Amino acid sequence: MLTTDVIFHTTLESLSEILLSNNWRLCFAESCTGGWLAATVTGVAGSSTWFERGFVTYSNEAKQNSLGVKPATLAAFGAVSIQTAEEMSAGAKRAANCEVAVSVTGVAGPDGGTAEKPVGTVCFGFALPDGRVVTRKRWFAGARNDVRLASVEFALSEITRLLVNERL
Repeated sequence: MLTTDVIFHTTLESLSEILLSNNWRLCFAESCTGGWLAATVTGVAGSSTWFERGFVTYSNEAKQNSLGVKPATLAAFGAVSIQTAEEMSAGAKRAANCEVAVSVTGVAGPDGGTAEKPVGTVCFGFALPDGRVVTRKRWFAGARNDVRLASVEFALSEITRLLVNERL
């Protein structure tokens, strides 16, 4: 895993239990995290029973070609937007033929930020088994790897929380 097992252990244990008990498979569409989500979950023994695959779609072209993000969405809202995150997660779910997908797209820094989207801005998409896509936008402080790690932690805890609610 990226950090000590202690940081992610409880969340990953809960996530694994939810996915296994429902026979759901998970995939990721990552941009600013560059595969850290996939690396984190594959660090768990047995994750092959519930983790399907990860897409690292760093460029806009990759987002379009691999996930079906619309050029119009990227032109109107940019790569770092809840609209793009929504299309990324829906596209990953479709492409991987799985029940759950998480997307992450953001400005990790140290460059690339703007007044509207400062460094630390990260957007998430959570494609759920019932067909809904929930989006979130967060701002994380710190250096590049701090933003990336905070994004991984948030994505894993939020998908776990959403899936717990999905089961009710």
